[in-house]
Amino acid sequence: MAKLVFAMHVSLDGYVDHMELGPPVPGVFRHFVQQVRGLAGLVYGRRMYEIMRYWDDDLSEWGAEERDFAAAWRSQPKWVVSRASKSVGPNATLIEGDLEAAVRALKAQHSGEIQVGGPELARSLTDLGQIDEYQLYFRPVVLGQGKPYFAGPRPPLRLTTSERIEDVMKLTYVPA
Repeated sequence: MAKLVFAMHVSLDGYVDHMELGPPVPGVFRHFVQQVRGLAGLVYGRRMYEIMRYWDDDLSEWGAEERDFAAAWRSQPKWVVSRASKSVGPNATLIEGDLEAAVRALKAQHSGEIQVGGPELARSLTDLGQIDEYQLYFRPVVLGQGKPYFAGPRPPLRLTTSERIEDVMKLTYVPA
């Protein structure tokens, strides 16, 4: 049975704006390459999926690490939750119906970690009791605005691990 994990970069004041946070330092980027390689798949909301589709293209300015991440990301199955989209890109499946039933089926059909991308989708899945773990990668930046990591009320959580990865502090929580 797979575990559903909501993992994102987050500013010290709780925001997840990837444009404002900027790219991670090389060691953190390598951590994410390895993490994505080890996933059972990724579940995205439409907006986050559209942002991540950046990795579907090969850009000439990319270095080896970006190419590694793109290859790892492309190889993973992706499930996109959307009422507005009619189609999705390579290695992706559209989820249009009952979100809870679809996620329960994914968890039953796979083993390992399925990562959730996007705070709004994570809120919906939290409300349904489907998120098994929250991984917050705190970056040493204060944004003062943007999309919060928790799009709704913060669920009761219990800290299970902490890890420093260069300038990032990764805190892992499970529902309390």
